[in-house]
Amino acid sequence: MSRKNRKQIFTNIDIIDAGAKGKVIGKAPDGKVIFLSNAVPGDIVDVQTFKKRKAYYEGKAIKFIKLSEKRTSPKCEHFGTCGGCKWQHMDYEQQLYYKEKEVVNNLSRIGHLKLPKVTPILGSEQHYFYRNKMEFSFSDSRWLTPDEINSNEDITDKNALGFHIPGMWDKILDIKTCYLQGHSSNDIRNSVKKFAIDNNLKFFNPRNQSGFLRTLMIRTSSIGEIMVVLQFFKDDKSQRELILRHIASDFPNINSLQYVINQKGNDTIYDQQVHCFKGRDFILEKMEGLTFKINAKSFYQTNSQQAYELYKITRNFAGLTGKELVYDLYTGTGTIAQFVAKNAKKVIGIEAVPEAIEAAKENALFNQIDNVEFHVGDMKTIFNSQFIESHGRPDVLITDPPRDGMHKNVVSQILNIAPNKIVYVSCNSATQARDLALMDLEYEISKTQSVDMFPQTHHVENVVLLTKR
Repeated sequence: MSRKNRKQIFTNIDIIDAGAKGKVIGKAPDGKVIFLSNAVPGDIVDVQTFKKRKAYYEGKAIKFIKLSEKRTSPKCEHFGTCGGCKWQHMDYEQQLYYKEKEVVNNLSRIGHLKLPKVTPILGSEQHYFYRNKMEFSFSDSRWLTPDEINSNEDITDKNALGFHIPGMWDKILDIKTCYLQGHSSNDIRNSVKKFAIDNNLKFFNPRNQSGFLRTLMIRTSSIGEIMVVLQFFKDDKSQRELILRHIASDFPNINSLQYVINQKGNDTIYDQQVHCFKGRDFILEKMEGLTFKINAKSFYQTNSQQAYELYKITRNFAGLTGKELVYDLYTGTGTIAQFVAKNAKKVIGIEAVPEAIEAAKENALFNQIDNVEFHVGDMKTIFNSQFIESHGRPDVLITDPPRDGMHKNVVSQILNIAPNKIVYVSCNSATQARDLALMDLEYEISKTQSVDMFPQTHHVENVVLLTKR
């Protein structure tokens, strides 16, 4: 091990804050910051470092001298191994505090932006069982705990159906109970695993690219509909129909039972054909009188209840009167566009993914919305002067980009067309701050509000209203 990465132990370290990516922060005796992932602000701990950089260390708490009052007991037996709910040991009100603090810090420190009075973060009523989509992976060589490894016993139950260990693409943690998704999700997953083992169906091995069962996706909706998609590595009709018939029989309430045969190197299904075995090839989601068809490849906000709150805030910030031409950039399947359409003269949605635009058009037709229009293309090229000349200059622009934020050409074009209002919805306040800084000479932040879409994690959405200076 190089000298700069040599492990050190620091004792009696106060954990003073929570920072980016869910890490918490302490200060080493030499004044450098220590980033940890297994403590809570208010803890006093001994730390063993495993990485040293010029300005900081990364480490792990190895002894807890004093436990913080901000702690709570994690529900999940997999907490600390599974990487999904890293803040499960922090009281929910404290989670909200640190999420909002990070957003405000990013806007003020990265963007150097002047902020109005911040509207308090909107917490989620559901702290658990809030996700409407979960993806589980099969493995014939599951992740073994240190106790299992050191037991010297012959491990025979090596099959797993669960989540990837963080940073390890080929290691799967077998999940017994997950507290993120309701609607029979745990029952379906455990039933599938048991039936597969009982019937000697081979679990996937990602290193050898062998096996039969590859992934299991479960999607649910707020009205109780369920979709199950099994991904197979091999095209074996008898084995495939054996397990699909079992699922259909054990869970007759499933509305959509589908499968994919995927023999490529990765398990993404977006370039694969999805086959419907039973029911529809979609489930239905409802929101304020609108109905959305969700298929196996659809993007839809993974917390249905909080998505509704997020969209209401977006519509409120836009302040539409029925006379405005609205642009919705990165529209996805057009959910925001359709949600605000009844308050606008016309809404134009733009998105790079052709399948998403097809779904947006289909849903608009299904909802009998005739004042929305959707276009597909790479945002930085389609969103140009010719597009504006053809479709009109927007009065209000809504943008909800991916985590990387907006391309600088898109920001430049927004400044060129100068809409009266811009509503920027972001899942990454750091890139949001960067983009807002580029518009700061022309626009000021009139409102900002965070929305917690993902309890027990550090992730947070933020909505900003920009108005012309």
